[in-house]
Formats: sequence, C-alpha cells, structure tokens
Amino acid sequence: MLRRLVPVLLTLVVVALGVTALAARPDDGTPRRSADFVVLVGAAGLRWDDVDPQNTPTLWRMAEQGAIGSLSVRSAHRPTCPVDGWLTLGAGNFAAWNGTRTGGGCPATGVSVEQPDGIGANLPDQESVVAYNQDKLAWGATPGALAESVRCSVAVGSGAAVAAARPFGRVDRYAPALPEDPAELLGSCVLSIVDVGTVDDEDPAVRAGQARQADARLARVLAARPPNSLVLVAGVSDTETPARLHVAVADGPGWDGGWLTSPSTARAGYLQLVDLAPTALAALGRPMPERAFLGRPAVTVDDRPDDLRTAIEAPADADREAAAQRRVAGWFFTLLAAAQLALSVAVLPLLRRARRLAGPHGPAPVSRRVVAVVELLLIAAALAVPAALLADAAPWWRGQHAGWWFASVTALLVVGGTAAVRFTPGHDRTLGPLGAVAGLATLVVGVDVLTGSRLQLNGVVGYSALEGGRYAGLGTVGLGVFIAGSLLCGGWLAQRVRRTWRPIVMVAVGGVAVVIVGSPYLGADSIGAIALTAGVSVAAAICTGGWLTVSRLAWATMAGLAVTIGFALVDLGRPAVERGSLGRFLAALGDGTGGLTVHRSSTSNFQTLVNSPLTVLALAGAALVWLALLQPWGGLMRLFGIYPAIRAAMAGTGVAAGLGGVLGGSALDVAGAAGALVVPMAALAALRVLDHSTDRTRPDSGRPGGEVGAAPPGGGPAGGAAGRGPAGGGPGGGPTGGGSGGDATRSGGGGAVPTVDVPSGGPRPAGDADRPAGSSGSAARDGSSAVGEPAAPGAGLRVPAQPTGSPSEVPAN
Repeated sequence: MLRRLVPVLLTLVVVALGVTALAARPDDGTPRRSADFVVLVGAAGLRWDDVDPQNTPTLWRMAEQGAIGSLSVRSAHRPTCPVDGWLTLGAGNFAAWNGTRTGGGCPATGVSVEQPDGIGANLPDQESVVAYNQDKLAWGATPGALAESVRCSVAVGSGAAVAAARPFGRVDRYAPALPEDPAELLGSCVLSIVDVGTVDDEDPAVRAGQARQADARLARVLAARPPNSLVLVAGVSDTETPARLHVAVADGPGWDGGWLTSPSTARAGYLQLVDLAPTALAALGRPMPERAFLGRPAVTVDDRPDDLRTAIEAPADADREAAAQRRVAGWFFTLLAAAQLALSVAVLPLLRRARRLAGPHGPAPVSRRVVAVVELLLIAAALAVPAALLADAAPWWRGQHAGWWFASVTALLVVGGTAAVRFTPGHDRTLGPLGAVAGLATLVVGVDVLTGSRLQLNGVVGYSALEGGRYAGLGTVGLGVFIAGSLLCGGWLAQRVRRTWRPIVMVAVGGVAVVIVGSPYLGADSIGAIALTAGVSVAAAICTGGWLTVSRLAWATMAGLAVTIGFALVDLGRPAVERGSLGRFLAALGDGTGGLTVHRSSTSNFQTLVNSPLTVLALAGAALVWLALLQPWGGLMRLFGIYPAIRAAMAGTGVAAGLGGVLGGSALDVAGAAGALVVPMAALAALRVLDHSTDRTRPDSGRPGGEVGAAPPGGGPAGGAAGRGPAGGGPGGGPTGGGSGGDATRSGGGGAVPTVDVPSGGPRPAGDADRPAGSSGSAARDGSSAVGEPAAPGAGLRVPAQPTGSPSEVPAN
C-alpha cells in the first residue's frame, strides 16, 4: 500500500514546492500620487558618459538630489531611432514609426506637424502609424495612449509632438521650440513633454557641445517648472548602432536620491522606456489604460553611493559592459559550437574501439594516454559555459582588447575547473567526472542566482540590458546549465542510494532547483520552473529503472499540470500590475488579446532558431547522441542499463530544456546550453563504461548486498578472475582476461585505479554501483585469489574472455 502511495506523495511534494516558489512575489512598491504636474524631458542619444559637472551642470545637480538609473530604450524596431523612442514613450508599449529602413541605421525621418489654430497641432501621419503598430507589429501598441489618459497635455518640439499626439493625431498644446520663459506653457496642463535636442555626433567635442545645449534648455525647464511637479529626464533613443544604455533621472516630491527601478526590470538602477508613461500616470494618480501599457511605474530603492561621481560610474560601466558583451557573445558561442562539433567527431573512433574485445584478432586498443587527453577535453568543453559565466567576476570589458581579456580569463577558469575535476577523489570511477562537473556547474549558476544574478546581467552567457528581455534572475543559458547540472546531480546522488530511495533523492534535489528557478526573489522564471517541474517528475518516475510506462508518464504529467494550474490561479488572483508572465497571458486570453502573445512567442522562437549558435549546439548534441552514443557500439544504452538514475536525469533534462525553450520563446537555446554540459559528460561516461564491457561480476553471494567482484574460494577462471598479460592484452593486442570484479583499470591520465561497473537492479549497499573493485576480491595478477588463498591450477594461464554477456550487461529494472 505504501509503495502505491509513493508516486502520489512525491507528486504532491513537487506541486507544493513549485507553487510555493512561484506564488510569493516581492512587494513592488507601486508609487501613489506624489505630484500635481509631470514634465517629461527627452534628449535622444543622451548617455551617462555625456554627463559631468562642468559641461552639464544642471543635469549634474538634478542627479545629485534626485533618483538616477540606466534606461533601456528598446522599441518595436532595432535600433530605436529617435522617432521610435518618442512614439514608444507616448504609447507605454514597444512601438515604431512606419516606413522602410536599410542597413540597420536610423533614416532621417521628418515628422510632419501642422498648426491650424496656433494652440495645438495635428500629426497627419498618426492614424497610419497607429494602424501600422496594431496590424503589422506583434506588440499591439497604441501610440498616444499616454495623452489619452490625461485631460490635457503639452508638447514642445517635434519629437515631443510624436509622444503627446493622441491616436487620431491631435496635440492639445504645442510649441515648436522652448520659449525663454516656459512657465505659463508648462503650467497649462498636468502633463508636459519637452524635446531638448539630440546628442548624436561621433566627434567628442561636437557631442559635448550638443549635450551642453540640451543642458541649457533643461535649466530653463527647471526654472519654470510648476509647483509640486515631477521632472523626468531621459535619453529616449539610440542614434546609431549598436544600442546603448541611456540617462534616466527623476526629481520631485518622493524622488530624493536612490536608484530608479521598475517591476518590469526587478533590478535596482534599471528601467525601460516603456516604464515612463505609467510612472507619469502613477505620480498624477491617474488610472492606467486597460491593455495598453507593457511598462510598470518606476520606484526608487536605496543603497546609492553618496558621491554622485561614484554613483554615475556604475551605470556608465554597465553601458560599457553591455556594449562589449554584444561583441564578444557572438564569437564565443560560435567557437563553442565549433569546438564541441570537432570534439564530437574526434570521440567517434574512440567509441568504436573502446570495447575491449576478446581473443587475439580484435582491433588494437586506443592508447590510454590518448583516451585520458580526450577525457580532459570533454571535461573542459562541459565547463566552458560555467567558466564564461564566472569570468564576469573580473572586469574584462574595461580593457582595450575586451575580447582577448575575456578569452584569457575564461581559458584560465576552464583549466582550473578541469584540474579540479581531474584531482577530485573518485575521478577514476565511471560517474566521477560527471558528478563533479554537474556539481561545479550547478554551484556556479546557483550561487550567482542566490547572490542577485550579478554575473548574468550583461554577461557573455547571461542577458543584456540592451536587449530589454530580462534584467534579473535566471537567463536562457543559465537556465539550461542549471537544469542539466541540478538533474545530473540528483541522478548521481540517487544512484548512490538504495533503489527505493532514489525517487525521494531526485525529488529533493529537483524540488530545491525548482524553488531557485521559480522564486521571484531568485531565478524569477515561472516558465522555467514549470518546465523543470516536468523534468523532475519524469526523472523521479524512471530513476528506479524500467521504462516510462503510461502510469509513470501520467504521474509526471499530473505534477507538471498541477504546478501550472496552481500558479495560474494564484497569479490571476493578483492585481493586474502585479501579475507574472503566466497570469498576464491568461488574462490576455480572457480579453481576446492572447493571440498577440502567441504571435510574439512564435516569432521569437523562429528568429532564435535560425540565428542562434546554440541551435547548432543542440542539433549537434542530439545527432551525436542518436547516431553514435545510442547505437549498440556507442555505450550509452549500457550506461543507462547499469545506472538508471543517470538515464532518468538525462531524460528529465531533455524534457525540461525542450519545454523551457519553446514556452519561453527561446527555441533550442535552453536545450543547447544544457547539451553543452550533458553531451560531453554522456560521451565520457559511455567511453568508460565501454572500457569495462568485458569485466565480470560474480553472482550475489546470498548476503544482503553481497560483495561485488569477490572471487570464490580457489580463484581461477571459474570465478572470472583470470589474470591478464602485460599491458592488459594477449597476442594481437586484445584483452585476454575476463577480469572478475573489475580487474580492468580505468585510465586517469597517469595511475590506474581498478574499477567495475555493476548492475543496479539487485539489493546491495548504497554506493556499491560506482565503487572501485579490487577492494573486495579482484583476482591478483600473480595467480593468488582475492582472499589470499593459493590459486587453483591453471589460474595463471591467459584465457580469453568469453563473448557471452556478463551480469553487468543486463539493464537494471
């Protein structure tokens, strides 16, 4: 009865952990009304390295007394040209001006502004722009949604007119240039939007002059600001490729000091251009328009340095890192994919010749030194992504040749990690490297997430603030590595305990991983947590051996669905501004706009599939597994039979990585990152298990957990402990002894330690499946038995191993 209840109890545990991780959300500190007037001041192209006390004294003083942050100016087009930035500001959603673009740059787009009455203005192109955004683009933005949410708005300059125009093109109050005394104009409406110019020149002296002119106009705005007003200054767009981070400053009641942030970024010091419109409405105490805004109201957080120069250095340095990350990430993943492809080709002949065939006519075995070198290369390849993540602990992007500095730091970390795995106790066991590499990868990603994901932000294998997809928590590559590492760790630990305890171990390790991935305080990836829940459920269902039966698949499916439904119900119960991605999607389905989300996800999947180097990694890894490792000569089926918990972990990794990528809009990127860790370790373990394919194991002695590999009294061939000749081979170079109890030795790049692969289906002590043989009875090479008795006559003869299957070749059930 208890055994029947185990799947139910484990399902409940997984569900409880998943829902607990996803349900609790940190307080986003949504601001209440704090101002009677809001003035939005925009300067296209303005960055933090343009700000200093001598050239821009007004902005410097404003930043000293207000809150500051780095602004991501993502829009519906990339790069975000000035007209796109102004349009996105007024829409509170990712928008773009219609028209063709060539070369990825920003064309000179002239905005037509008509002034029929001398008070307001009309934008004759506005209706076509609105139709373009709602019919042609995937975000469903409504240009002019901010202006529609207030009774009256003012625009100064053509860029501001684009932001302040209502959906039908009307601007309530308009001035083509900022008056010498704009007090009356700024006080005529509760919302004013001012264009103070563009900072776009490549020449440092000219650029400094443009920033100085924008600062002088800002000084006039601040001198004429209405009482009890909030002034927001933003670098509203890029002016060239590549994209950069820009200035964001807020000054007004309740905005004294601190970092600007937003629930849309969940990262102190970062906010998005789409956050400015809801910030303005929240400060005015106005309701948010339904279904229009993607942004969230900005708030302030503490811990900003008192010295402004030190504080400004942080966002300026983040901008430099993000720019360097874009240049380095492409070639890193391309080189990683090429290296793993080359390593996959190199390992094929080793797999073919790894099995030590009996008799004098088998192929010559591969040199132990060559095998040892290939094993070290496989370990290094598996550690490449965790090492690249850890490399961001060093400020490599500050050097003149950032790419070379990153490559040097990453290479040193790979070498150090490989050496650590090589000299870890138990390295010579079949699963030794796999467990060590999985543990290191999980530790690197897990500690980074627990400490605020600082290494992933703008990291080469993390996510870029310039892309605007994620600013905190676990990124796509990190998710793939963490899924693979945590499940392999669970499988490695489960393999070392009794069969009945394996599902519990797998659920315990996987449940902790689900909490780390899904908690809004940590990984903040609800889709990743749901996918990982499905993977953990599959792994727990088959880790004791046997096939994934209908009943096991049903329990795994029920666990994943229960977590999804539980979190969806909790998320839908929150206010609209506090919902996560799943809650927003379900709400969109309810109001008929869910098709936009599905369209964006499918578009993102397709673009990622055809453009990402991780797609090559995923496909190459799948090809190696299917066409080589899973073949009769590939060794993986034998590995799965002897170690069913490892089979379960790899199956769960495939399920979780596939679901996480497709549902998250990243196609095969999660699977590629997971495969970069799993496939090299699978190849290494397959090589090792093939090297033991002719080892013998003696039948159970009858005691609970009888000793594995102990020779019977008298020794000799009957016990399967016949010795081998020099170098482990007889005439012709083939192995000549059966090797009861694992007389074969594992290569370790030096000394050889006796090991044995044993079946995991029968009763035995914990850890027996992966312990070195020879400690309990492999026959001595001088003909003596394992228990010290004289060898039987003929025990010292070279007798070829029998080609019949040994007990270790029978998959565990």
